[in-house]
Amino acid sequence: MKKQHIKIIGGGLAGCEAAWQAAQQGIAVHLYEMKPQKFSPAHSSSSLAELVCSNSLRSNSPTSAVGLLKEEMRIMGSLLIQVADETAVPAGQALAVNREDFATRVTEKITAHPLVTIHHEEQTELNPDSDTPIILATGPLTSEAMTESLVKLTGKERLAFYDAIAPIVSKESLNMDIIYSKSRWQDGPGDYLNCPFDKEEYLAFIDALGKGKTVPLKSFEDEKYFEGCLPIEVMRARGEETLRFGPMKPVGLRNPNTGQDPYAAVQLRMENREGTIYNLVGFQTKLTYPEQKRIFRMIPGMANADFVRLGSIHRNTFVCAPEVLEPDLQLKNAPNIYLAGQLSGVEGYVESIAMGMLAGLNAARSILEKVVIAPPPETALGALIGHLTRSDPKCFQPSNVNFGLFPSWEKKVPKKLRGEKRNEQSMTALHLWREQLGLTPS
Repeated sequence: MKKQHIKIIGGGLAGCEAAWQAAQQGIAVHLYEMKPQKFSPAHSSSSLAELVCSNSLRSNSPTSAVGLLKEEMRIMGSLLIQVADETAVPAGQALAVNREDFATRVTEKITAHPLVTIHHEEQTELNPDSDTPIILATGPLTSEAMTESLVKLTGKERLAFYDAIAPIVSKESLNMDIIYSKSRWQDGPGDYLNCPFDKEEYLAFIDALGKGKTVPLKSFEDEKYFEGCLPIEVMRARGEETLRFGPMKPVGLRNPNTGQDPYAAVQLRMENREGTIYNLVGFQTKLTYPEQKRIFRMIPGMANADFVRLGSIHRNTFVCAPEVLEPDLQLKNAPNIYLAGQLSGVEGYVESIAMGMLAGLNAARSILEKVVIAPPPETALGALIGHLTRSDPKCFQPSNVNFGLFPSWEKKVPKKLRGEKRNEQSMTALHLWREQLGLTPS
C-alpha cells in the first residue's frame, strides 16, 4: 500500500516548519507534541513553536550568513520566518520577535491547516520498520527514552553539550539617566539599550563575576559548552579582556551623555513589542539565581533591576551527523526516519527551522516519488547540509550558519564585497535548484 502520510514527533520550531512544508506539498501530517500533557525542563507554554532562549533570530542583513539563510527560506515559503517577520519587534539590524505572539500565530496556522492533525501525547520510541516516514524533531531536550531509541538505531553513543539562557529585566526598573539608546555604529538613538562601564566599574564587575557561585553540574552532565553560546562566567575565566572583545565590546557605542566611548558596555535587547522587558545580550549564565541578582545589579543603570527571568543552562542533545545522516536528513541505517532541528547537529533558531523545512520537503517528496536533490553548496541551506554530512566526525560540533561553511573562493574577493557576492551566488544557485525540484516554472 502506498504511504499516505508523514508522522512528525515534536511541535517545536523544526517540527512545525516540517509539518507546514509537507502539508503544503499535499501530504497529510500527523504531528505529535507532548505538551501540555508533559513539559521539558525549559518549556512552560502550551503553544507550539515556543522560544525558550533568546527572542532574536539574529541578523536580518542579506549580506550576513544568517540573513542570507532567512532570505533563502522566505523564497522557499518558510512559515516560521513569515510569522517572525509579522511579529517582529525593533532590534536594529536583527530580526527579533514578540515570543508570545510568534508562538500563538504559528500554533494557529498549524492547527488550521486541513492536512495537519495534532496529537498531544508523548512518543518515546522510533519504529524503523514503519511504512510511514517519520521526522524526529524533539529538539535539544529530547527525552531520555527517545534518545535511547535513537542511539539503538544509529549505533552511536549520544553526544551532549550545554546551552545557556540569558536573563530578562523590566525596563521600568532601569536607570535611564545612565543607560542610553544606541545601535552599534549608527547615528542617533537606536534599538538597543546600553549600560556603559568605566575601567574601574568593569574590573570590579569581572572580579565579582569570576568569584560568583555557579549551579553545579549534575552527575550525568559533562562540561561541554557550545563555543557560540558560552556562559558569561566561562568567557570571564578566559581572561580579563575577553568580555571587552565579546558581548561587552564598547566600539561603536559612543555615550551621547559624555561624548566618549565607554570602556565596556552591556547591551539590552527588546523582548516584546511594547518594549517593557529587555534581554541581556550575550549574558547566558550558570550562576545561581542569588548570584545573578547580586552581580548583574553591578551593571551601570541596573542597580535596582527587576529580573523577569533569570539565566539558566540546559543539556542539548544531538547526533554526530557526518556518521549518521544522509544529505536529505534521513538516517543512513533507517532511511524512513529523518532528523530535523538542533537534534540534527545545527545550532540556532533559524538553522533549526531550516532543517525542519528541508526534512518536511524531502519526506513529502519521498511519498510523492519525486527526486530529492540537496541544496547547492553556494546556498546557506547547502552550506549547513555540507556541515552536517561532510565534516570530520572526530571533531564534529553543532554550528550556526557562517560563511566559513561555504565553498572557498575561486578568485580573491575584497572582504567588504564578500557578503554581497555570497548573496548573489546563492540567489542564482537557489533559483536553478528550485527549477530542478519543479518548485518554479521552467
